[in-house]
Amino acid sequence: MLTGPSEFVLRQSLDVHLKWTEKYPDSVVARVSVNVSAIQFRQKNFVETIEQAVKEIGNDPKVLTLELTESMLIGNMSETVEKMQQLKQLGVRFSIDDFGTGYSSLAYLKRLPISEIKIDRSFVQDILTDPNDAALVNTILNLAKQLQLEVVAEGVESREIRDALIRYGCTVFQGYHFSRPIPAEQFEKAFLAN
Repeated sequence: MLTGPSEFVLRQSLDVHLKWTEKYPDSVVARVSVNVSAIQFRQKNFVETIEQAVKEIGNDPKVLTLELTESMLIGNMSETVEKMQQLKQLGVRFSIDDFGTGYSSLAYLKRLPISEIKIDRSFVQDILTDPNDAALVNTILNLAKQLQLEVVAEGVESREIRDALIRYGCTVFQGYHFSRPIPAEQFEKAFLAN
């Protein structure tokens, strides 16, 4: 079983999402993403713990996206693929967090059942002033499109950065331009209960 705060965060996120789905069926966020640590992912019962949490809380597994970092994917590739395939069969999605900052190997993009990549904020924040960052972001977006992967741009802190990303073809963003991290109750009041 996942220990301590890790399993609590997973269960709490799924529980809040399910309640919002029932309370705000027309405006609820389509998916919930939860970061997974290397320690969690390497636990022998990781798959069973995710399955059990989804089943007990009553969510459709398709709403859950597990975010992994690139560095977590190296090591025992066959075990990694097996765990991810088992959860993908349930409908759980996987996202590569901080894409481009780890051990960027294009081989794992074709071997692993990944649905989404998140472009690291270190590339996004300077796309207006650094041609190299702009070229990298544009290349990542084009690569993702060819591989039929969704993309989230992290660290979007201004309208100008968002607009530049839109011009490159990005449609999903995360960052302070939209909201700083806030408690679930405050999110509900600000974005759902209107």
